[in-house]
Amino acid sequence: MKINLPLGPVMGDVPGLELNAEDITRLTHPLIGGVILFARNFTSPDQLKALTATIHALREPPLPIAVDHEGGRVQRFLQGFTKIPPMRALGEAWDKDPLSATGLAKEVGYVMGRELAAHGIDFSFAPVLDLDYGESGVIGNRAFHRDHRIVSMLAGHLMRGLADAGLGNVGKHFPGHGYVKADSHHEIPIDEREYAAIADEDMVPFADLSRKGLMQGVMPAHVIYPKVSPMPAGFSAKWLKNILREELHFKGVIFSDDLSMEGASAAGGVVERALAAFNAGCDMVLLCNDQGVCDQLLAGLVAHGITANAKQSAHISQMLAHTNLPALADDARYQAACKAVLALG
Repeated sequence: MKINLPLGPVMGDVPGLELNAEDITRLTHPLIGGVILFARNFTSPDQLKALTATIHALREPPLPIAVDHEGGRVQRFLQGFTKIPPMRALGEAWDKDPLSATGLAKEVGYVMGRELAAHGIDFSFAPVLDLDYGESGVIGNRAFHRDHRIVSMLAGHLMRGLADAGLGNVGKHFPGHGYVKADSHHEIPIDEREYAAIADEDMVPFADLSRKGLMQGVMPAHVIYPKVSPMPAGFSAKWLKNILREELHFKGVIFSDDLSMEGASAAGGVVERALAAFNAGCDMVLLCNDQGVCDQLLAGLVAHGITANAKQSAHISQMLAHTNLPALADDARYQAACKAVLALG
């Protein structure tokens, strides 16, 4: 029987291929509001469908299920899924034929969305909107292009393809991670540029896609931009409340990047990181790859009086997949799009 419970502000994960009793206890905690899956949670399409169905059956509204599924080196599910090329392939296609590339981007989004939604996934933490300055190893070919106008165009069409398939999207890493060399998984990157330089280049895709209403979620970077704020963007009210919400008029869901990353350490311990993210304007924080630390986070937030509420729950519920499309085998557009994607890669 489903538990009627508002969605909370913490997204956690699960360690295995199916839920155990500890997982169920954790996922029915009032502060949990979503689940992110990884490659360790996948062995086959049927197993993934069973896992996502079990997660969705726990609560009402269902817990949204997410994955990092960008293409290239960031694609968690492979067997039975179309191999998506890195987004740089679309940028290179643009350089040859812009009109063809925009159509390809939309079909890439459709293939990604149809396959994920068909297996119980509600949204992907994609696309990357960072610019390819040729400096960042962690971004690299995950970026569409160096030119912000081209990134906006290709990402927008990919988002339209995802939407056609009923899948949600999250643009990342606001306001831009591509300029710095350091990897925020292991270091605290610092971008010394003035605000105007960031706003005129890196922020343009975020501003454009927010204005067009295509971007449903945003993930800020664990990067410090000291000319703007002393804290990483995901812990900075200046970046999230003043710039993203007020100046860019973004209305969707703001997700923190994983609180276990080294780039988040500037905010303190795990509970302090979550509180700083909430105070800065995040709607939901991610804590991945350590169930014990997740339990500590949940207990710490309860001790600080953090609760779920109906308004926030409804906001997060917007990320649930919405599709009544035919089976993949009966979807002619999907079949044609798969051929185009495979030819691109």
